[in-house]
Amino acid sequence: MNATSWTFADTYVDEDDVLAAARARAEEVGVTPIGAGTGATLRLLASVLDARAIVEIGTGTGVSGVWLLRGMRPDGVLTTVDVEAEHQRLAKESFKEAGIAPQRVRTIAGSALDVLPRLTDGHYDIVFADGDKREYGAYLSEALRLLRPGGVVAFDNALWHDRVADPAQRDDETVAIRELVQQVKDTEGLVPALLPVGDGLLVAKKEWVPEAD
Repeated sequence: MNATSWTFADTYVDEDDVLAAARARAEEVGVTPIGAGTGATLRLLASVLDARAIVEIGTGTGVSGVWLLRGMRPDGVLTTVDVEAEHQRLAKESFKEAGIAPQRVRTIAGSALDVLPRLTDGHYDIVFADGDKREYGAYLSEALRLLRPGGVVAFDNALWHDRVADPAQRDDETVAIRELVQQVKDTEGLVPALLPVGDGLLVAKKEWVPEAD
């Protein structure tokens, strides 16, 4: 795919003023939000799954949260985790501007690896990770516990600025993402795909496991 076609595809679904404002807040505090193509994909996944409960790792200023909430069922609840409480305050402004009822968003300030173990097993339709890349492998382990059968885990930055596909790149974050990509492909009970949207979106469905007789 050439650059023109990639740009056309990645911006195919327009963003509105709410998302533009959320992006402006992100720029002010030095946060890099997901792209429009990634957002549209997440909204589609939430809609196809008729998602009632989603976990998001990395709130940022609410760009990905708005996309996810817009795809969820009207009574769906997003649980979003971030180490930066100030970012979550800005995200709440984005959610308010999007007309999202406060009870539909549960913000938790703290480290994902401290928070995720406290969440309910098998309760969530989607786990979306856009946090510390070096912790992606640990996020996968938590996601497999948190997802219901048929649920989907998704990781942003799965191509990591074209570094993952280049074996010469050996920095900690690139290696962690590269290992995650392989781990997802090798994990029994997952149906994976690596989508070339944004900076790469790695998705995998947790298959239904038949009950033993």
